Amino acid sequence: ILIFRVSLKLLASQNSYAWPVEYLQHFYGYQAKSDRQKRAVDSNEDLNWTTGLCDKVKKMQRFFGLPPDGELNEETLTVMKKPRCGLSDVEPYEDTFRWTHRTLSYTKNLPFPAMKIHKVIKSALMLWSSVSLIKFRKRKQREADIVVAFVNRDHGDRAAFDGKGGILAHAYLPGSGIGGDVHFDTAEDWSLNFTGISLPVVAAHEFGHALGLSHSSDPGAIMYPAYNFVPSFELQLSFDDVRRIQRLYGENQPPPRTPDKCDPDLSFDAVTELQQEVVFFKDRFMWRKHPNFVETRITLISSLWSDSVPSHLDAVYENVEKNVVLFFKGDQYWKLQQLNLQEGFPRNISDLGFPSRIKSVDAALHFRSHRHTVFFTVNYFTKHCLKVIVTYCFPAGFVHFFRGNKQYKYDFVQNHIVSVSNSNVMMDCEMETSNDAKL
Repeated sequence: ILIFRVSLKLLASQNSYAWPVEYLQHFYGYQAKSDRQKRAVDSNEDLNWTTGLCDKVKKMQRFFGLPPDGELNEETLTVMKKPRCGLSDVEPYEDTFRWTHRTLSYTKNLPFPAMKIHKVIKSALMLWSSVSLIKFRKRKQREADIVVAFVNRDHGDRAAFDGKGGILAHAYLPGSGIGGDVHFDTAEDWSLNFTGISLPVVAAHEFGHALGLSHSSDPGAIMYPAYNFVPSFELQLSFDDVRRIQRLYGENQPPPRTPDKCDPDLSFDAVTELQQEVVFFKDRFMWRKHPNFVETRITLISSLWSDSVPSHLDAVYENVEKNVVLFFKGDQYWKLQQLNLQEGFPRNISDLGFPSRIKSVDAALHFRSHRHTVFFTVNYFTKHCLKVIVTYCFPAGFVHFFRGNKQYKYDFVQNHIVSVSNSNVMMDCEMETSNDAKL
């Protein structure tokens, strides 16, 4: 059985590392020593135990697209505390469990308004059948391939739920008996649309498990283990979801795609420096380039800033002196400090002194050494301390402007463009031919 239980709520009375260790045990296979064992080991064995924990933290961080430093830092703990599915992230069972027949039956045990819940369940199943050769039919009797139930706490399958928050639901892999069944925790504040904890979103995820899919590290995938759906987006399968379900049950239609960092036509919504990183924003995704990262990986904006930062941003910049990050979209801006949205935000950009004719900011560039910010807008530009497309500043007098799929390297000392390249030239991609053009 691949269902695990862990309470993700941090209690003040608990040891600060007890619940992260439990998380790693249940979702990443960490084998912790008992207190008696730890008291008995010598220093070398204790070092091995600590190294083992660090390795599991790194594995979890890589899965969620975080810097794999092995530290239980604020960013890592924030991801651990997110509501999520109850299955492991590392169990290698895909291609091992699948249904041998292509028309599956399902039935349900519902405590809520049956008609509304059935529409949600039917729509979630249709997400998978619309792209593969598998079909579903409803059965009134209790015996079916997939039994959907709303239960709480200990419900007889040795995988008790943990109350509100933490684990939202779990499912069983294809097979006889309990195989294929899906359980939802009645303690959650379920929503029948895309606000709060969305039942359509969680149902689509759990039905993926019932069909034989494991978790995905693609933050845009339905099979991503942590709940991170952004209400402003239509529920749809990612390229990774579709590719994997079609590998199990055949192809019905080609899949959509998550932005590919190596796509030569890739453009960005915003690019900025954040401390030692360069962060590239696109739709609801971002890439973080850090000198200590082996790879520049995609992740969701919400994975770092939760729901406080919108998607499809216009501009972003960090004010190092004030230790704040500003995000711009339309005529609104958000100010965050240490990942937290400041009180009273978002506000209208007119609060920054923009005239009423300025309805949005296209880009922002903060000069750390000069302590002023330059904003760019369609026909105006001024120091606030006004917009082209996207910029960020390199040391040694260079500014990088982004427009469409091109990046322009500008020497503001000599006052001219020195090179033009693809916008994703810093994404660790090996292009077939060089796109750099010296001017």
